[in-house]
Order: sequence, then C-alpha cells, then structure tokens
Amino acid sequence: MIRRRSFQDVINDVAYVFDIRLLSIRACELLLSSRTESEMLESLSEPIRQSLSKTQYNPPEGANVSIKSMLQSLLPHEDPLPNPNISKDEIHTEIKHFSLCCAALASSEASTSELLTWIPEELSVAAVSAFRELSIAFFGSLSVGQSARIGELGVDYSLMSDEKKFVVELMPEVLPSLKASIKESSIDNADDGDEVSAASARVPVAYAIVAAYQFRWFVTQVDYPHLGKLCSLVIPCALTALDHWSPEVKGQGMISFIHLAKNVNTTELGWYEDVILDTCCQNIASTDEIWHHVVEMSIILVTCTQRSNPRSPWFERMLNEMLSHLERQPRNKDRRIAWLDLIEPLFNGVGLVLLAHFRRIFPLFFQWMHVDDDQTVLLVLKRVHTVIKLTWIRNTPYVERLVDELAIIYKEAALRRAREEIRTHVLQILTLLQQCKGLQFEAAWDKHKDDPNLITLGPSFNGRDAATIVQ
Repeated sequence: MIRRRSFQDVINDVAYVFDIRLLSIRACELLLSSRTESEMLESLSEPIRQSLSKTQYNPPEGANVSIKSMLQSLLPHEDPLPNPNISKDEIHTEIKHFSLCCAALASSEASTSELLTWIPEELSVAAVSAFRELSIAFFGSLSVGQSARIGELGVDYSLMSDEKKFVVELMPEVLPSLKASIKESSIDNADDGDEVSAASARVPVAYAIVAAYQFRWFVTQVDYPHLGKLCSLVIPCALTALDHWSPEVKGQGMISFIHLAKNVNTTELGWYEDVILDTCCQNIASTDEIWHHVVEMSIILVTCTQRSNPRSPWFERMLNEMLSHLERQPRNKDRRIAWLDLIEPLFNGVGLVLLAHFRRIFPLFFQWMHVDDDQTVLLVLKRVHTVIKLTWIRNTPYVERLVDELAIIYKEAALRRAREEIRTHVLQILTLLQQCKGLQFEAAWDKHKDDPNLITLGPSFNGRDAATIVQ
C-alpha cells in the first residue's frame, strides 16, 4: 500500500533540495572567494616583491639578520599558477603576513633606524597604497561578513574608512605576535653577566626593532573615538616595548603611547593607569635620542590622568625624576630644550604646588638664562612667565635674584640675534613681578634703575603701560 504524501512531506522535500542548493552555492562562493582573494593578494604583492628585489640593501655592520629577506618572506609565495585548493585559513595567514610587510615598509617613511632607512620612499608609498586596496577588497565584494571581530571589540565602524576597519580587524592577531617578537630579545632576569648580550644572543634585536615599528604603524592608523576600545590590546604591547633595553624599541613604544593618550578618554585607560605612569618614571633616564619622546609621553599621560588632582604623587614623582636628570646634565642642550618646550602642561596641571619645587626649578632657570643659544633663553623666559602667573611667586626668596638675572639678560641681549624678542619677554616678566610683588619688586629694582643700559625700562613699570605689556 502506497502512503499518500502529505503536504508537509512535499514542503520538507522542497526545503531539503533548497538547502542542498544553498549549500552548494555557498561552497562555490567560498571557493570563488578564496581564489579571488588569492589572486587579489598576488596582484597587490607582485609590485612590492619586484620593487623589493631591485632595492639595494647593505646590512648594517655586524648585522646577523637580513631585514630585506625577512620582508620578502612575508609576501605570498610566488606561484605561476593559482592554487585551486588554497583554504580560507591559508588565505587569512597570507593576508596577515602581507599586512605586516606593508606595515614595516610604511613605517620606514618616518624612520631613522639604519635597519629601515634603506627602503626608498616610493616603496613605502606603494605599501600604503597596497594595504589600502586590500582593505577595500576585504570589506567589499571579496569578504563580506568577515568583520564580525570589529563588533566583538565594541568598535563602532559606521564612520570608519575601510582602511581603519581593516587595521582594527587585524589588531587582535598581529599585536600579540608583535608583542612576542619584542619580548624575545628583552632582558631576562635570569641572564648573568652582560644582560644585553645575553638577550641578543637568544634572538637578534633587529626583529624586535622591526616589530616595534610595525606596532607603532598599526596603532597610529586608528584614532579617536575608536582607539579607546582597543586599549586592552595596545597597552600590553606598548608596555613591553618600553621595558625593552633597545632605545629604538622604546622610542616606538613611546610614540604609540603619545598617540594613545591623545586619542582615548582617561577612563578608557582603566586599571593600566598606575603601571603606565610607573613605566614613564622608570624611562625618564633614557638616552638622548629618545629623551624628547619620554618627556612628551610622560607629560601627556600624567596630565590627562591626574588633571583633577594637582597634589597627585604622580605629578611630584615625575617632576622630581625629570629635575634630577636635568640637574645631572644641565649643559645638555637637546635635553633642556625638549624639557622646556614640553613642560608647560605639567606646570599648569600642578599649579600652586609648583612652589614646593622652586628650590630645584629656579637654579636651573638661572643657569640656562645665560647659555649661548637663543632658543634656550627664550624658552626659559616663557616658562618663568608661566611659573609667576601660576604661583604669583609667593613666599619665595627668589624675587631679588630673579630681578637681577633679568636685568643681566636684558643687557646681554644686545649681542644676540633674538635681541628684540628676548627683551620683550624680559619686560613682560618684570612688569608681572611688579604687579604681584609690589614693594618687594621696587626694592629689588631700585639698584638697577640708574643703570644707563636699563634706563629705558623705567617708564614701562608705571600704570597703564605695565598692564598693556602683560597682556
């Protein structure tokens, strides 16, 4: 007896056939997508490969690794015929490696490292262009639906370019691997004797330096408000870079932290705040080549995290660390200029608490006022003006000494190129001192008022003229 097929049986058969067809179509789509992605990756990498092979490369003296070979190894394997059996995982790995190659090439444009300066500008530009094309393809017709990771990270990519979205998509995979590369040549506490040599013997430091440049490039491609969602990925890698013994690795970590601080909310730094500031303090005694980076990083991080608490112990510790370092090398021109140029936000954050640091700040100011470079003198005068405005220079024995030093600077300016600018700043400071110290200033100025080289300053300290000059 033949059972009559019910309407539900017919529906089930149709659904089964329909599902099979859908699965077949999806399988074809995935196969086509893999082939198309592979072909796209090959077409983007071929010009990079050709340009790399033609670029002259002379490894630095004593180098035990070829950066050129390392970059070439990140490109897809050259194959005259497309591989029809290439899997999605293999494609994904090739995309990751190609992106790392592009990051290294792109980062060389702003690099002073001898490991990367051999890369010509046109190759760096080509790498940026290739990465952009790959990102458009990834979020276009080739890989629709592969950006779920961005949603998992909590990043709102509705207003992001494909390039930025692609960077965010790659970060969860590339940053941990870059962190591991940096960590490999770090100093191990178990090393005996020459710790740096022991660390370099395990893994050439060149790998860590390139990884640090790649890391910095990835981080600086993302900005506010998206970067804050990536702090848990970025900060551990940046801290690892700052813990490294190589100044080049440290420097890239510092640049990354500076970019991070400018593009996240304070709350997004979360539990990392104390460890970041402690690392800043530990790195203040850095080499000349990265001193300006450590000063900028430390100031921007402490001011953005402690702005509501001028008596924060972090302000005090950081300022004391910097002053101690400057006291040991007061004649180092590059260090004093960098510090004077960048320190104002910290002064503003501390405010009146600066009074507690006068005994260390003013001796440095007085010494730098008479150095032979105009840039230092102008920066010192600007910072003195800031300190007086913030503290009204109360309860201090430095008023008379300051007036004397300013009188000397005014006269010395006659022999300087920046004569007029220096004298303008001196006059502004003297006028401000008159307003805030009154009789104490008059007593200090009294011994200079008859100096023929200062006689023209007298009328400037009276009434309306003084108010105008301060403004």
